[in-house]
Amino acid sequence: MKSPQSALFVVLMCARLVNLAPPNQQESLNTFDYDTDVLEGQLFKTNFEDKSHGAFSKKGKGALIRPQKDEPTTDLPSTQDADLPTCLLCVCLSGSVYCEETEIEAIPPLPKETSYLYARFNKIKKITAKDFADIPTLKRIDLTGNRIEEIEDGAFAKLNLLEQLSLADNKISRLPALPVNLTSFNANNNRIKSKAIKANTFKKLNNLSYLYLAENSLESVPLNLPESLRILHLQFNNITSITDDTFCKSNNTRYVRTKMDEIRMEGNPVILGKYPNSFTCLKMLPTGSYF
Repeated sequence: MKSPQSALFVVLMCARLVNLAPPNQQESLNTFDYDTDVLEGQLFKTNFEDKSHGAFSKKGKGALIRPQKDEPTTDLPSTQDADLPTCLLCVCLSGSVYCEETEIEAIPPLPKETSYLYARFNKIKKITAKDFADIPTLKRIDLTGNRIEEIEDGAFAKLNLLEQLSLADNKISRLPALPVNLTSFNANNNRIKSKAIKANTFKKLNNLSYLYLAENSLESVPLNLPESLRILHLQFNNITSITDDTFCKSNNTRYVRTKMDEIRMEGNPVILGKYPNSFTCLKMLPTGSYF
């Protein structure tokens, strides 16, 4: 029979052996428990995302979770935006495109539903029939200060909503057909001659209020000016004469141009005082030389 001292000694030795167990066994146990918790947490998160967004699927307990190949990723930038190159070079804001002083040499591809284009002070040389063919929503085009020499026939044919068109400060020698709903047309400082303007160019523009043709090479006032015209600038051309039908109607002495507020003809060789019957229908005389 063992003494109490011997029994106590055995208990102490057993406890010491337990405490001296290899540390890697304890660490392995703890690591296994931790990894199990993490894995369960990841599976919970994946299942939650699967139910919330539909972007992931679970193929079994412990299976690797991957995005479905057939499902699009919505957080990537679209590569199908054909307007992106233009809007990197220019500024696109709510239907307006600003391409001023960018040194472009042609009309850039415009975003769909563009209403306003400002491409002033560039190096554009030509306007083709295709440039605006797919943008019928345009209401204003400003191409002031380019190098435009040619405008193809039909370049503005489909722009039924266009109200304001500026081609000032270019090298245009011939006017194309203009949109019927124009309210303002500016072609100041070009190379336009009277023979390059067809007789009916302005006749059907029943909404045209502002017509600017100053500093060109016109030898006469354009024919068939619409009744809607309020402002007409023809200063600094080569106009040498006018007739009784230029602004008025020689066969109708009661005819009055009620909307015409301003006609500028200074800087032309014509002596306006020689044609007193040419202004009887106007509310005020044109500005220019009378002597």
